[in-house]
Amino acid sequence: MLKKLPTARRILAVSQAFCSHCNAEHHHPINLPWSRGFNSWASAIKKAASSSSPQEALRLYNRMRRLSVPPDTFSLLFALKSCTHLSPQTLTLLRHLHAHLLHLGFSSHVHVATCLLSAYAPAAFHDARLLFDEMPHRNTVTWNVMITAYSRQQGDLKTARVLFDEMPLRDQSSWSTMIASYVDRSLWNNALALFRQMTHGELLKPDRLTVGPVLSGCSRMGSAGPVFGKSIHGFIFKNRWELTVEIGTCLVDMYAKCGLLNKARSVFEMMESSNVVTWTSLICGAAQHGYCSEALQMFEKMREQCVEPNEFTFTGILTACVQAGLVDEGRMYFGLLQHQFGLRPTIQHYGCMVDLFGKMGLLREAYETINKMPFEANVVIWGSFLSACKLHKKFEMAEKVMDKVLKMVRPENDGGVFSLVCDLYALNGRWSEVERVRDLMLSKNVRKVRGSSFVQSGDK
Repeated sequence: MLKKLPTARRILAVSQAFCSHCNAEHHHPINLPWSRGFNSWASAIKKAASSSSPQEALRLYNRMRRLSVPPDTFSLLFALKSCTHLSPQTLTLLRHLHAHLLHLGFSSHVHVATCLLSAYAPAAFHDARLLFDEMPHRNTVTWNVMITAYSRQQGDLKTARVLFDEMPLRDQSSWSTMIASYVDRSLWNNALALFRQMTHGELLKPDRLTVGPVLSGCSRMGSAGPVFGKSIHGFIFKNRWELTVEIGTCLVDMYAKCGLLNKARSVFEMMESSNVVTWTSLICGAAQHGYCSEALQMFEKMREQCVEPNEFTFTGILTACVQAGLVDEGRMYFGLLQHQFGLRPTIQHYGCMVDLFGKMGLLREAYETINKMPFEANVVIWGSFLSACKLHKKFEMAEKVMDKVLKMVRPENDGGVFSLVCDLYALNGRWSEVERVRDLMLSKNVRKVRGSSFVQSGDK
C-alpha cells in the first residue's frame, strides 16, 4: 500500500539510516532487563516516548531490534508517538521508521498507519495526505486525524467538511472538531446548522466535548449568541444533564459574556459546586458590561467562601474599577494581587492601572506605573496613555513619549496611533509636526482609523 508513495520510495532507500543514526547516539537507556519480552520493551518505549527526551524511545526501539527481539504493535505505536512533536531531526527519524514499518509489513495495520498519519500531519502535511489516500483501511480515528489537520493546522475548513461528509461513521470527536473549527473561524451559521443536525438527525447526540466549544463561541456571535446559547441550554435541560462544574461554568461564562447577568447568576445558583473559573466568569462578565458594583460584591462573596482568585479574576476586578473610576479600590486590589495572593501582575493588570489613572486625570501616576513595569510596555498601553493625555489636554506629558510610540507602531495593526499623535499635535497648534506625522503615514501606507480605542476591557 505505502510503497506507492513517493515518500515511501524515498525513505526505503535510506532505511538503514534509522539504525545507524540511533546507534551513533550516545546511549543512556532506561534500566531494562534486556532479555525480557514484548511487554517490558513496550512499557519502556512508552515511558521514553512520554518523557522530555522522546528520541530515547527510538533508541530503545532500535536496541530492541539489534537484540533480535521482534517488535510488536505496541512497541511500534509508542515509537511513533515519540515523533509526534516533530523537529527537522525527528522528522528524518520518522521517515526512517516509516521505511522500517514497510519492511516489517506493518504498513497495512490500521492502528499503526493511523499513528504514523498523526505523526506526519503537524509538520509534513503533504506526506500525511499521501499516506491517507493510499490507506486501504481507515477507522474513525484516521478520518478524525485528517479533519483536524485540515481544519486546525491548514485552516482549510472546506476540505475538512468534505472529509467529514464522506466519513462512513462519525464519533463524538468528529462532530466536536468540525463544530469547534467553525466556531474558531466565526462561522456561526455553519456551527449552528451542524449542531442542530446532530441534535435532530443523528444517532449520536452532543456531549460535553461538543457543547463546551460552542458555548464559548456564543459571546462572539453578536446578537445571535444569546439565541444560540439559550438553545444549547434548553438541550442540556431537556436531556437532564447534570449541571457539573464544567457545564455550569460554560453556561455562566456564556451568559455573562453576552451581558445576561441575571441568567448567569441563575445558573450559578443552581450549581451544586463551583470553582474559581465560575466566579471569574461572573466577575469578568459583570465588569465588561458595566455592572461594576456587582463585580466587586461577587469578588467579596468569593473570598468569603474561601475561593482563591487567580490573575484572570483580578483582571476582571481591575476592569470594574476602571469602568467605575474607582482609583482607591483599584490601588487596593492591585496591592492584594501581589501581597496577599502572591500573584505576579501581568501586562493586562498594569494596563488596567494605566487606564484607571489616565481616565481619572492622574497622568503622572499612569506614567510612573508604565515606567515601573518589569517588562516593556506595548503600543496598547502607550496608546491608552496618549488617549488620556488628549482627553485631559496634557500635551507636555504626551510629548515625552510620542516619538518613542511611533517607532513601536506596526502600520498594518496600529494605524490609530498615528491619528492620535496627529490630534495631539493639532490641539497644541504644532502644525509642522502634524504634517510630519501625516507624511510618515503616507510613506508607510497607513490609513487613518476613526473610532478606535486603546482602553482595554476585561482580559482583552
